[in-house]
Amino acid sequence: MAISLTRVFAHRNYAWFVGGGGPSYVTSWMQRVGVGWLAWELSHSPLWLGIVAAADLAPMLVLSPFAGALTDRHTPLNIVRRTEFLLFMQSVALFVFMTLGWLNIGVLVALSLWSGLVYPFHQAARHSVVPAIVPREEFATAIALDSALFQVSRFIGPSIAAIIIPLAGVGGTFFAHAIGSAWYVFSLFKMDVAAPKREPRPGRSIMMDVKEGLAFVGNDIGIWPLFLLLSIASILLRPIQDMMPGFAGQVFDSGAVGLAWLTSSMGIGAAVSAVWIASRGRLKGLTIVVYAGFLGLILSTVAFLVSPNLWIGTICTGLSGFTLNTMSTSIQALVQSSLPDNMRGRVMSLYGMIWRGAPAVGALVAGLAAEKFGLRATFEVAAGICFIVWALALPLRGRIAHVAERGRDAPGSRRG
Repeated sequence: MAISLTRVFAHRNYAWFVGGGGPSYVTSWMQRVGVGWLAWELSHSPLWLGIVAAADLAPMLVLSPFAGALTDRHTPLNIVRRTEFLLFMQSVALFVFMTLGWLNIGVLVALSLWSGLVYPFHQAARHSVVPAIVPREEFATAIALDSALFQVSRFIGPSIAAIIIPLAGVGGTFFAHAIGSAWYVFSLFKMDVAAPKREPRPGRSIMMDVKEGLAFVGNDIGIWPLFLLLSIASILLRPIQDMMPGFAGQVFDSGAVGLAWLTSSMGIGAAVSAVWIASRGRLKGLTIVVYAGFLGLILSTVAFLVSPNLWIGTICTGLSGFTLNTMSTSIQALVQSSLPDNMRGRVMSLYGMIWRGAPAVGALVAGLAAEKFGLRATFEVAAGICFIVWALALPLRGRIAHVAERGRDAPGSRRG
């Protein structure tokens, strides 16, 4: 296990990529906690929590297919460098506006929209960088280990935020992320990756490339059912993360410290999951892992919703983090391992659209529903719907496994 996990760091570019991204992951979660708690303090409204989350996440739904098409036409690393610099500027703007006292709920929504407009291009390109800097046989480990580092940051970042917010205010989290983003930009420029070979596309529009990517996914029986399951989970259950300030403040009456505990626990569970997937290092059996992860997410969410206190709720969020990441990382590993390079940007941009964009729709709807029915009742209904979808999708698991776990180069049709 140790050898397989550390071997990917022998690749210099991979080491710079994740070594630079690691601190930025931590500080991004610090800022995320800061933004969420500030939105709650300014509004005390689940609806406004949903609006802020939607501003940050919804552009992914519209822009992701175009971001993927651009990634397949240009050099992914250059796109990541430019978009990370723009994200650095957003954190600087948050800090400056907070310091000057200009950060009301409207400005917070606008600055959240800033990152929302940039991130689709950042994520589409980022997903195309890792396969370019490690050998194909190490894809699963490299992808899962990168995910593990991101998930570790989910409990380190909020834990630090819980210390910084009482001492330095929410603005301290924004300043920290400006530093983390600056380091990531520096590390990206230390990488030396050959520009990918791109086939000439005379007379082809971006829209034609987008349609080609959508058709590719729709015709691949090893991809579209996985994306469908991820979409349902992302719309109905993942928005509970964006409602955590409401649970911490309204349900558990525990303030910013309680929010940090809940968010950190979710990150710990996700990190353990990612390390497990990375050390597992094989595709065989990942389809069953996806289904088990989805069911586990439903059950852990229900357990969280009936939790009588913060500490039991914290255990449940840890379990939900584990199961959600088990599902999502397994799907990403299956899809990445089966893609031709000329389609990677477009297909993985759709993964990013689902993973980051779909929860925006869910968060907005959940915020509206929670205003009327309450946070717990809203997500109890969502969990029930997810269980029905999970049961209906069970008969597909054999066909998915037969195709997705064999990889792109295996013989046989992938259409269906």
